[in-house]
Amino acid sequence: MGGHECDPYKIPDYKQFTIQGIPQLEELEKALAKKGLKDPWIRNEAWRYHPGFGTPLLRARKLFFRGFPLGLALTVVTVAITKLAGGDDGHGDGHH
Repeated sequence: MGGHECDPYKIPDYKQFTIQGIPQLEELEKALAKKGLKDPWIRNEAWRYHPGFGTPLLRARKLFFRGFPLGLALTVVTVAITKLAGGDDGHGDGHH
């Protein structure tokens, strides 16, 4: 029903994500083992520590500043057009 021949998303193999080599997850596994617990789903968090995903600081910067350059440019253009067109916002005439 209108589908495409190519698959736009390549789903990575779940086996590539392991907690070995990720200190935070290895510590969590050890702490749980001391209490006699095991988290069978802990590997589902391994993707967060994958180098391609970025550091927490990089992810936060992307989140907060992703549209900043475009927004700033559009603001400057809007202010410039308003000034050039002689736009009046009604606040500068001194009357109340």
